[in-house]
Amino acid sequence: MNFYLCIIHVASNTIIWSANRDTSISSSGKMYLTLEGITISDQNRNLKWSTPPLSSSVHALQLTEMGNLVLLDQFNGSLWESFHHPTDTIVIGQRLASGMLLSSAVSDNNFSTGDYSLTLRASDAILQWHGQTYWKLSMNTKAYWNSNYVVEYLAINRTGLFLFGNNGSAVVIQVALSPSNFQIARLDSSGQFTVLGLSADGLEQQFVGPDDGCEIPFICGRVGLCTDGTTSSSPTCSCPTQFHVALQNATGCVPSDASHSLPVACQSTRNGSQLNSSVVSYSGVGYGMDYFSNHFSEPIKYGVNLSVCQDFCSRECSCLGIFYENSSGSCYVLENVLGSIMLGSGGDVNLLGYIKVLIGPTLTNFNPNNDLRDQNQDFPVAALVLLPFTGFFLLIALSFLWWRRWRLKNAMDEKLGHRNSLSSGDLDTFYIPGLPQRFDYEELEVATDNFKFLIGSGGFGAVYKGTLLDKTVVAVKKITNLGVQGKKEFCTEIAVIGNIHHVNLVKLRGFCAQGRKCLLVYEYMNRGSLDRNLFGNGPVLEWQERFDIALGTARGLAYLHSGCEHKIIHFDIKPENILLHDHFQAKISDFGLSKLLTPEQSSLFTTMRGTRGYLAPEWLTNSAISEKTDVYSFGMVLLELVSGRKNCSVRSQSHSLDDRNSSGVHSSSSSASGLVYFPLLALEMHEQGRYLELVDPRLEKRVTSKEVEILVQVALCCVHEEPVLRPNMSTVVGMLEGEIPLGHPRLKSLNFLRFYGRRFTEASMIEEENGQSDVMFFAQADASPTSTRIGSNTCFSYVSSQQVSGPR
Repeated sequence: MNFYLCIIHVASNTIIWSANRDTSISSSGKMYLTLEGITISDQNRNLKWSTPPLSSSVHALQLTEMGNLVLLDQFNGSLWESFHHPTDTIVIGQRLASGMLLSSAVSDNNFSTGDYSLTLRASDAILQWHGQTYWKLSMNTKAYWNSNYVVEYLAINRTGLFLFGNNGSAVVIQVALSPSNFQIARLDSSGQFTVLGLSADGLEQQFVGPDDGCEIPFICGRVGLCTDGTTSSSPTCSCPTQFHVALQNATGCVPSDASHSLPVACQSTRNGSQLNSSVVSYSGVGYGMDYFSNHFSEPIKYGVNLSVCQDFCSRECSCLGIFYENSSGSCYVLENVLGSIMLGSGGDVNLLGYIKVLIGPTLTNFNPNNDLRDQNQDFPVAALVLLPFTGFFLLIALSFLWWRRWRLKNAMDEKLGHRNSLSSGDLDTFYIPGLPQRFDYEELEVATDNFKFLIGSGGFGAVYKGTLLDKTVVAVKKITNLGVQGKKEFCTEIAVIGNIHHVNLVKLRGFCAQGRKCLLVYEYMNRGSLDRNLFGNGPVLEWQERFDIALGTARGLAYLHSGCEHKIIHFDIKPENILLHDHFQAKISDFGLSKLLTPEQSSLFTTMRGTRGYLAPEWLTNSAISEKTDVYSFGMVLLELVSGRKNCSVRSQSHSLDDRNSSGVHSSSSSASGLVYFPLLALEMHEQGRYLELVDPRLEKRVTSKEVEILVQVALCCVHEEPVLRPNMSTVVGMLEGEIPLGHPRLKSLNFLRFYGRRFTEASMIEEENGQSDVMFFAQADASPTSTRIGSNTCFSYVSSQQVSGPR
């Protein structure tokens, strides 16, 4: 039995710290308190653990109420504290500072340092396994990003888990917790980081990351296949194809073929020589599989074929397997240690996984200095003779084919005039890491039947439906009138979309850049854009479908803002840029206006971006532009989901409230002609609690007031005039999922909607009376007037902050 010096929280019977975790002793061991500090020895008085050298003599040992073990000098000054040397747990009053780490235990009974660790980075807290990242705090939907300061320490209190910066005065990331007098944050031996709160019923789990157990690297052992690892169900472990469960107390899976074995990274033969690549092969793990490290590391190679990826792995003794992405030719390697395999998100068949295996003699029998006759007699001798010659001739053939392809490409470039445009900044030589698959223009011409099936249009061009040679249906966006700024947007879109993957973001399959021909190839969204489904004459979207679209869009934006390595701001959230797939799954598209921001960068821009009706007021005040502009646009989209109409459109009087509100005062949201600015109508109905007045009349009482109230309140919180008052998108997701209480709209910060409503009504009446199609508004006192048509499909320009807000 192992014995340790531990600190135990009595109420929960939880060990929060241990001294000699890696050097356990027997029951005959001793602990000594001396002037030099604490020492622990075994029964033979051999030193097993001690505190480090101290600045002065120890006068007393104190255990505080929070569980901190402190050595004091004669003046009661602290010489050493257990809080400064955490093991796998921190509690209220304790800080995990930058440079410290939490290390998991091997098991609940063995406190030795395990394979999992929690460390702090400049902008996040991360979990690692053998030095490989598998989770970030910012990825969790309960984690809310509050500032861009450098993270200095992690701490918990009664109501939350926090990453602090700026000398503790700024919260970088926070996780809201249910209030508890005692909170414990622990890195379990399983590899999950959990926060437990003490209640009358004992410890209750309040937070866990990763919440999908299959994202834990070794959850099913080496090459084990993990499925259904969400919080609602326990992970199910099995083996991939070509593998079976390991025997003899081994954890995980081994090759089904008895002549195959799994290598160990950089394993050597008995005389020190590396394994010869000729005995290496690869066993596939099946389609739609994924591996934890693929999401946290860059591909080792880009734009290569599968054989090149495998050849690289064969030459590297640290490489134990690969994952290859067909669409982009990206090669990911599994290095040093093999973890578990998991089902990929959505079962992406573009991602192919292969595990390196050794053929023939196992390592213990393999010695390249022995005569071939001493090797495994089952391996054909003829193969050993023919394989080198076969490889040599194959190399010559591949070289010839590559040379022919290069000659043909050059000839095609000259035919299309590519070479003549290089001096003007052609994109043919453009390259960035992680670039998706590159298509030839002629290939896309064939796929779209010479761009015959137009399915939409956007700011930079039209979108066509096409079918690739592998029968995959795609949407091809053909960029037109591409100027200097357009090329910049085009390159940005490739860089951004090609390197991020989320179920609520449209996936970029590839691109084409030949001369002035620039095209993007997306996955095809068979239900089209939200505006067509919401505002068109087709079947009405039911309330649950609208709610699912709102939640999916919110999750996609939350990922862009806080789940990516760099913050991504979309700048143009509107129904036209929200596409729908099967079962009305929402996916955000069109990242042509996106910007990548590191946490240290300023968010100030001077050029207005986006679409009128969805632009946040700060665009006109030279205020900082941040991800909160997307939050504002999302709030406007939520209101349109509720009403089924454009916010800035003419509505029948029956669809709005009557001419007088409950106080008998004429409503500013309507006029005699029934013109309504819907965001103001939503504000007025929120004040009166009359939420059903706002619902799309086509839903015919198929929605409750409480359901409408949720979307309206979230929307109004999102469109606060002051960006700082708007929730971040992770908070919005929490409110929609019901895990966070609904925010309370601040009416003072929504008064600008009353001014917008009056101007909309006045402008519409002027147009109606005079037959004028244009009304002039001034954006700022020193700005030029902007002219905008008032009608069912457009919305007025914004005015200055002072005009909008009115007297304060």
